[in-house]
Amino acid sequence: MSGALNGTGPLIRLALRRDRIILPIWIVLLSLIPVATISSYDQFYPTAASRAGLVASAAANPSFALLYGPAFNLGTAGGFIAWRMGGFLALLTGLMAVFTLTRHTRAEEDTGRAELLASTVVGRYAPLTAALAVTGGASVLIGVLQAITLAAKVPAAGSVALGASTALAGLVFTGVAAVAAQLGEYSRTANGIGTAVLGVAFLLRGAGDSTTDAHWLSWLSPLGWAQQIRPFAEERWWVLILPVATTLVLFVVAYALLPRRDVGVGLLPPRLGPSEAAPSLRSPFSLAWRLQRGPLFGWLIGLAVGGALFGTIAQGISGLVGGTEQSRQIFERLGGSHGLVGAFLATMVSLFAMLASLYGVQATLRMRTEETSIRLEPLLATRVGRLRWAASHLVFAFLGSALLVLVGGVLLGLSNGLRSGDVGRSVGNMVAAVAVQVPAAWVIVAVAALIFGLLPKLATAAWGVAALALLISMFGPVVNAPQVLLDVSPFQHPPKVPGAVFSAVPLVVLLAVSAVVLAVGLTGWRRRDVG
Repeated sequence: MSGALNGTGPLIRLALRRDRIILPIWIVLLSLIPVATISSYDQFYPTAASRAGLVASAAANPSFALLYGPAFNLGTAGGFIAWRMGGFLALLTGLMAVFTLTRHTRAEEDTGRAELLASTVVGRYAPLTAALAVTGGASVLIGVLQAITLAAKVPAAGSVALGASTALAGLVFTGVAAVAAQLGEYSRTANGIGTAVLGVAFLLRGAGDSTTDAHWLSWLSPLGWAQQIRPFAEERWWVLILPVATTLVLFVVAYALLPRRDVGVGLLPPRLGPSEAAPSLRSPFSLAWRLQRGPLFGWLIGLAVGGALFGTIAQGISGLVGGTEQSRQIFERLGGSHGLVGAFLATMVSLFAMLASLYGVQATLRMRTEETSIRLEPLLATRVGRLRWAASHLVFAFLGSALLVLVGGVLLGLSNGLRSGDVGRSVGNMVAAVAVQVPAAWVIVAVAALIFGLLPKLATAAWGVAALALLISMFGPVVNAPQVLLDVSPFQHPPKVPGAVFSAVPLVVLLAVSAVVLAVGLTGWRRRDVG
């Protein structure tokens, strides 16, 4: 067995070097969000009456349980953070684990690099072991940093419990991704399996927590286990046994499946395609559609579900954010100034635009994947030009991101309108909110295209740009960050419709910036070498 692990150390160092940009972003973002926002609890709920109102609102609306999970101890800052963020921290850590492990296992086989390594002294189990060490180590580090930073402000036991729940959720989905990497033949298949399991886990947790008769469903979900540990609410340490045991079982299964397949081949048999290509695949756009449609549909489903869920809680948002003037001012700085419900809806549409920009980055960087996998050069050897090929992918990056915001916004307005009794007005307001937020998302997509065109080796830095913009926009107003820092994010400039006074100037400026940045990026792509 020791020979099968030869080369594990160098592969770990290689993976850390390759992820020296994206992995620290994940770790810093997920580990510091709880402590960065914990001070807002005293601002939103400074009195016993406001905290009692929070508890009553959370208990009265099942939608809160569906989104955030069970509320065990909302009378304390730690309990509030665990409720509002615990589930989403576990979800995002699981997402990080799936993407990271797949990138260092199945994606390496897709590009042929794993086969080259296998021809050297690298052992059969070394790549999987290195990927598990890097991904699992990142998950544990996130949990440790969460516990250390939170312990300075809230009880240490609850801090450790919250950090452990996040870390173990990441380890469980590290195991899920390890098994998926053995099943699927391509990295997109493995990512699809991993994210599908993550989505099912969220739905099981949400259904169990929001339905009294089906509470047992949440115990089938690793995300449910993370919250059933009950940080800051008489911690139940025995629940930790469930994710630990599941992680070990998944790791054993992954190692058992690995020798049963060849390098570059998955255990699930690939579906045979037709002997001749369909006429619909005779253009670069058709090929781009085939490559981009899977992620696009996945993001559409996610934002559609998010819009429908958040729209159902809009009318009860006043009880959730507290009744003080200070809390209202903080919340309105995030999303508008005309009523708390309008501010909440504007904030949600802005959040959807931020998420859509992540899809835009993913769609743009698909071009770099095609380039490094040597599938692009044979295509450019035909009559297909560089700009025509790039445009076939960028149309999905730009229009796809706009479609995501539109779908999320419309369903947000529809579900809110059904609760308030004014569907037409609610949907109309959300369409207007979508229109003003899309240019901000396009700036991020254009920056990704710029990096691809000018600095292709640093293409993954586009994720860092998007993450920085999200971090500033989501937490800058809450902590009253300087305006000069807030202005760095394009999402701070559109008018916060509905509620705010509409101004076309910021939108024109954002569109102009997008056009200029995109033009520079395409110029660089046209002039640089492929590969």
